[in-house]
Amino acid sequence: MRNNIILVGMMGTGKSTVGAALAEKAGYRLIDLDQQIEEEAKCTIPELFANYGETYFRDMESALLSRVLQEGGVVLATGGGAVLREENRSIMLEQGWVVALTADLESILKRVGEDPGRPLLAGGAKERLTVLLEERKHAYDFAHVKIDTTGKTPDVLASEILMHYRG
Repeated sequence: MRNNIILVGMMGTGKSTVGAALAEKAGYRLIDLDQQIEEEAKCTIPELFANYGETYFRDMESALLSRVLQEGGVVLATGGGAVLREENRSIMLEQGWVVALTADLESILKRVGEDPGRPLLAGGAKERLTVLLEERKHAYDFAHVKIDTTGKTPDVLASEILMHYRG
């Protein structure tokens, strides 16, 4: 099925921002998975992590991922860690066309900084991002295409993604 476009990648690679431009150009509906989780949980992601732990958050993420991809006509901006579970990667490949967004460390740092809304960066963004980039360097290899967002506008990236998508 290629009626959903799924954006994966490390935090700060532009999934939400590029997703909005892409949804508009494609005539699809944008769903930001992290926003959906916060709406359903009625609290922020940092609160979910603090109160229930990462496993609870990941379970919620997996359930929502499966549900929203059944709709069709969706550009889905996932959270950076949604690809960590094999079941999530399988659902993404079955239910859509997957684009891995990448960016260099400096660009990611500029975009996320010391954002307190990103619990995985607690204790020093640069150090944590360096570790996460290394740990996840192959986590996005399953995607149909990889696109580097460094130095490109969301509009240019949306056009580039659609060019690949429409073949």
